[in-house]
Amino acid sequence: MALLKKPVTGMKDILPREMEIRNYVMEQVRETYGRFGFTQIETPCVEHIENLCSNQGGENEKLIFRILKRGEKLKLEEAKDASDLADSGLRYDLTLPLSRYYANHMNELPSPFKALQMGNVWRADRPQKGRFRQFMQCDIDILGDATNLAEIELVLATTTLLSKLDFKGFTVRISDRRFLRAMALHCGFPEEDLDKVFIILDKMDKIGEDGVREELLKEGYAEENVDRYLALFRVGNDSNAIAELKSTLGDALPEGTAESLMAIIDTVNASKAGEFDVRFDPTLVRGMSYYTGTIFEIEIAEFGSSIAGGGRYDGMVGKFTGNNVPACGFSIGFERIITILLDHDFCVPRAGERVAFLIDKKMPSDRVPAIMKEASDLRAEGKTVLVSQMMKNKKFQKDNLEKSGYTDIRDFYA
Repeated sequence: MALLKKPVTGMKDILPREMEIRNYVMEQVRETYGRFGFTQIETPCVEHIENLCSNQGGENEKLIFRILKRGEKLKLEEAKDASDLADSGLRYDLTLPLSRYYANHMNELPSPFKALQMGNVWRADRPQKGRFRQFMQCDIDILGDATNLAEIELVLATTTLLSKLDFKGFTVRISDRRFLRAMALHCGFPEEDLDKVFIILDKMDKIGEDGVREELLKEGYAEENVDRYLALFRVGNDSNAIAELKSTLGDALPEGTAESLMAIIDTVNASKAGEFDVRFDPTLVRGMSYYTGTIFEIEIAEFGSSIAGGGRYDGMVGKFTGNNVPACGFSIGFERIITILLDHDFCVPRAGERVAFLIDKKMPSDRVPAIMKEASDLRAEGKTVLVSQMMKNKKFQKDNLEKSGYTDIRDFYA
């Protein structure tokens, strides 16, 4: 059987130019989030299948890469379904592993705990531009803080990072799942149907208000209720819109929800360190069923979708411990950001001079030690020094070196 040189579908090989950009972005992530007090942790890429299939990951639970049981535990002839074959799987995000991690180590960690995670996750999804079956995620989370200071810190840290990566003019969309619930209940939708209603509402960006209306009517909901519901989403996107909705919804909206949301928006606007907008968007849903409060996304118009998202998930840690812990997180779309930077021919800022030594292949061996000593001395001065044999097509070699940032190219002839 011939070996296959292409990677598995949905996975990719990373070439040097992209790897340089990825490393640079990861350095900026660590440096920026570190200044906000986030501490980097790591969790295993393999999780218990019971955790992955706990009805907390939404549609992602349908995309799990399951891992077969090993050795005598794998009994194919006795298996009745997938649960008899697999006892673990590759993680589909970093939030569930973090919740398990915190539940397991909470007595050893500070409170509130500000966590930074970077790592690969796996989903058996349909690959497309900027979306793979194996991809890097980058999350920051605050556990143990029930106040909106957590949301403010997460938004400011994430937008600061994006600004440092030269992103401008993006929009932070923010809402609250409690608004979504109150609006739907206020308009007569039954509580047991809310998830179905929200799935349809989440298509607003793609099919528009008319498309959402048509789908809700097809589900059998009363035209009066549907029209009343859609009218609520025309209030606007500023603090006045939040206040107007609060007045309309009355007791259906939990106390303090509107005030907290307005405070987050006002504080971020007053202290932001970049060029971006923050706006209330009542149509924002976020697909994960574990969100309990504030939700947010960051979108860039030219990309056509969000490049970051997150929210509050106060009930997830309690699934492991029996006691709920306030938790809120924000994840950047690492792969999408890399795709945008590559499309824009982003050049990594390089510290220090880059020097290349090209040695004639006929160079006597007794002269090489002196050349290597010279390279070592330059490295000790903080310079990057590449030593390579001189190619026959030296012009092509030098052109490639210059593209890689080598400004001082020295030839050593025999």
